[in-house]
Amino acid sequence: MRIIYFFRALISDFLIYLLMLVLGIIFSPFAAFSREMACKSVRCYCICCFWVLKYIAKINVEFRGIPPEKNVLVCAKHMSFLDILMLAYILPKPRFVMKKELRWAPILGFYAMRLGCSPVARGKKGGAIGGLKRSINRKKELGDGQTVIYPQGTRVLPGVKAPYKVGAGIIYRDQKLPCVLVATNTGMFWGRRSLFRYPGTAIINFIGEIPPGLSLQDFMGKVETNIEKESDSLMSLN
Repeated sequence: MRIIYFFRALISDFLIYLLMLVLGIIFSPFAAFSREMACKSVRCYCICCFWVLKYIAKINVEFRGIPPEKNVLVCAKHMSFLDILMLAYILPKPRFVMKKELRWAPILGFYAMRLGCSPVARGKKGGAIGGLKRSINRKKELGDGQTVIYPQGTRVLPGVKAPYKVGAGIIYRDQKLPCVLVATNTGMFWGRRSLFRYPGTAIINFIGEIPPGLSLQDFMGKVETNIEKESDSLMSLN
């Protein structure tokens, strides 16, 4: 069966990146004209990717909980490119905190900037957090939106324990925003640097909102405890 999973990955990945190139070019004039059109273009791409995953890789997607529509911070578990696609599709105005290098990625970087994403340079902790704060503050002129940050800072394989970084807590404290938590099991089907795509149902679950005003320590404790507990629960379904 592993050879089947390998060829499913090969074909689905090829189509997903081909779609990024083709649709990215087709929609670019509209995305350049309007941020709303940029969001719609990204959602169209996500739908096409879900179709590829469903019929080629045998991976379905499922959304649980109530996605936020107001101005919030979204702290999410990150296991796969798939959970990015799912959040980009379901959130009304997603703005991802991303690696600065991705800003210059063809197609991807253009749409990320049109959505209002915040590129952050990796480096010393203080410098990285300072850059993150400045970038998010500059996006306030865009109005309400959902700022998506991955507290662990990178994709994490199922079963691997990676520390939760304080950057998410500092943004929560400084912006005085409610924070919506998101758990996922996407890494079970499309893992980090995996050569295989395994069949099943990839889920993201909006599991609750933390009101503004908690201490940094209390906030980080709630984020890690709730996201890890629910993500483990989702992974146990398979």
